[in-house]
Formats: sequence, structure tokens, C-alpha cells
Amino acid sequence: MELISGAERNQLFESVERDAFHLELRDDYSVPDEDSPFTSWLRGENVDYSYMAPWTRLVRRVTSEGRTVRRVRVVTEPPSPYIRWEHATTRLNEEAGEDIRWLPRHLLPADAALPVGGNDWWLFDDRLLAVGHFDNDGRVLGSELVEEPETVAACVRLRHRLWAAAVPHRDYRLS
Repeated sequence: MELISGAERNQLFESVERDAFHLELRDDYSVPDEDSPFTSWLRGENVDYSYMAPWTRLVRRVTSEGRTVRRVRVVTEPPSPYIRWEHATTRLNEEAGEDIRWLPRHLLPADAALPVGGNDWWLFDDRLLAVGHFDNDGRVLGSELVEEPETVAACVRLRHRLWAAAVPHRDYRLS
């Protein structure tokens, strides 16, 4: 399996015509750029969020051109410290134009099959998937591109169901 880097995956936003959707299924992400800010947040220290600037600039540009960037975060309750931090920083994503919703894991529809091995994925214009792969420590290895129609269709169906069931960020309260 060939994997692309996060930077290469982010280049896919340049060709999005309508919508980019992300499904997050993990309760912890070991992203090197976030290690120090997350540790500072855990300690109650001031956090330098400048590491998010490339992402928020990208989202701002994409959404200012009329395209949407959305995500559903499926989370275990009570949430992990990482999810609490993610919730606290979501305002930065939303200020850039991203629409984020939360779905407690126990509210996942019982018959909802998770395509692509239960991995996270980005869906671009209902035609291309970038499936996230992680190592045993939760570090991102890269994304696998998938265009197989049945797999993409399964992700489109799941996105519709989960988006409808998930709670907008402004209304979601951590337990």
C-alpha cells in the first residue's frame, strides 16, 4: 500500500469543488506538531497555537471560495484528555470556516459499518478517499488514496448518517 504525507493530502484541498469531509474515530492522536502545545495545555500553561496556522489558512481559503470543510469526531465518553484539548481548540477550526460536529461513540448506530478497516478518512467531493494509517503508538504514517466506487459509496452513506446524528460543536458539552 502506498501512503501519501499529510502535506500531500492537504494538496487535495486545492482540487475540491464542493466538499471535504473528515471522519475522526480515535480518542488520541500523537501528532508531533501538537506534542508541546498539548503538554502545555495539560499543565494549564499558555499555549502557542501558531502550529495550526497552515491548516487554518488552508481552511479559510477553501471555505472563502464557497467550498465546505466538515468533520465528525466520534468520541468515547468520558473523553480522553486529548479529546478535551481538541474540544477546547475547535474554536480555531471553526473561526477558519470548518464545520465540526461531535458524536459520542455509544450513540453510533448499531448497524453502522465502519468502512476502510475502521480507520479515519477524508472524503473529497464524494469521489476520493484519503484513508489515515497509524503506527502502534498512534503516530500518523500517512494516507492511502482510495477511489474504488463501492468503498467511496459506503463512506458517503456513513457520512450522511453520522452528520445527521452528530451534535454541532456549539451544542456539544463534554461529560
